Amino acid sequence: MPSYATNMRLKFPILALTLEVVTIVLYALLVVYDTGDAHGHDGSHAKSNTTQSTSPMTLYPMFQDVHVMIFIGFGFLMTFLKRYGFSSVGINLLLAAFGLQWGLLLQNIWHMHEGKIRVSIDRMINADFSTATVLISFGAVLGKTSPVQLLIMTLLEITIFCINEHLVVEFLGVSDVGASMTIHAFGAYFGLAVARVLYRPGLRNGHEKEGSNYHSDMFAMIGTVYLWMFWPSFNSAIADPGDPQLRAVINTYFSLAACTLAAYATSSLVEKKGKLDMVHIQNATLAGGVAVGTCADMDIQPFGAMLIGITAGVISTVGFKFLTPILASKLGIQDTCGVHNLHGMPGILGGLAGIVAAALGKKDGVSPGYQACGLASSLGFALVGGLITGLVMKIPLWGQPPDQNCFEDSIFWEVPGEEEEHEEHGVDQRAHHLGPDPAERVFVGGLGLISETHRYQSHDQRDHVRQHMKRVRQHR
Repeated sequence: MPSYATNMRLKFPILALTLEVVTIVLYALLVVYDTGDAHGHDGSHAKSNTTQSTSPMTLYPMFQDVHVMIFIGFGFLMTFLKRYGFSSVGINLLLAAFGLQWGLLLQNIWHMHEGKIRVSIDRMINADFSTATVLISFGAVLGKTSPVQLLIMTLLEITIFCINEHLVVEFLGVSDVGASMTIHAFGAYFGLAVARVLYRPGLRNGHEKEGSNYHSDMFAMIGTVYLWMFWPSFNSAIADPGDPQLRAVINTYFSLAACTLAAYATSSLVEKKGKLDMVHIQNATLAGGVAVGTCADMDIQPFGAMLIGITAGVISTVGFKFLTPILASKLGIQDTCGVHNLHGMPGILGGLAGIVAAALGKKDGVSPGYQACGLASSLGFALVGGLITGLVMKIPLWGQPPDQNCFEDSIFWEVPGEEEEHEEHGVDQRAHHLGPDPAERVFVGGLGLISETHRYQSHDQRDHVRQHMKRVRQHR
């Protein structure tokens, strides 16, 4: 059927190279190095770190921390699907590589100096932040979309994100240094809106490959640990230097710690036998970093950060246990990674915490009313933008996979071992359809048995079997 035309030999290279060529042309026209003579507000979700003006490389360690989160943390966190590891890490790399280029352009298009965008470390950090929104949304549709669809989503989502970010930060003056609202809540609800438009009735009862095994869950924990360790850098990288930046590190540190205890305790509590669920541990332990983001640089004291963290850990774990199945069965939102529980609800919690902190005067010049408007704007742009993007992604041209091939790498990737299995299957079929010559039937049929027997043994043995199969084909 045309809606399942998954061959990407032309459509994917054409789209990917077209996007890159257009981006290169725009960079040639608009982007130059930052020479240090034009610093200040860069139009991102937080104010530019003024240490850039005296020491351009000061922020490089934090930039690398954020970079690790984007490419290793998010990528490996999604490898829990037992047959989708190549796509989880590989497509994550693809989307991030394009997204950071597109994001740097659009975040700074309103803040050019002498008609040029000046590249600096803090703007590269913000470009990574814009990419995070796409990777969050990617989690909602993981396993059910093609690389072509996802590149289109990246193009549209970052564009919409940058418009909302400019409105919230520049026009409303909202404080959201760790981006609970503008990145996490936005990315989650954008992805959920896309997932709703791309709803698949054939998957309402689940899919045999939509699950994990022991080894895939271990790989996913790699992503969790990297994200957990580097989240203080994410929330503090572009905070004002000095006390605000130090507070952002400390508050995130304690929020994550409290969140982890809450996630473990709640996971044991909601399971009938009191066992821990690896899905909860992989995700809910990170919710504290999301939730404390908006008020990370505010004077909320460590105990305040802990309260935010413990609340986030509980609601995230409960969401994974009870809310995700309801979203799928009642609302038709098939959220593969549970981004609603890790980024959506904790992002809203972070926005609400920011409103309360502003009302209590925990940061000068911050209005609780404008903070509330910032949260509403982020949710509104996410839902409307996600619905529109989902409709564009639903066009049959983009090669979405059929239901039976969802959550399966081999539809878009060359997977080691797949060719061998196809060859072995072909031997069985040939043995079934051979003519009346008994010797030929015994030889080919026996070869299939040899291949099956040695499937999991050494590479040399498998090569020997393949050579026999090649001689059979030549003989015929």
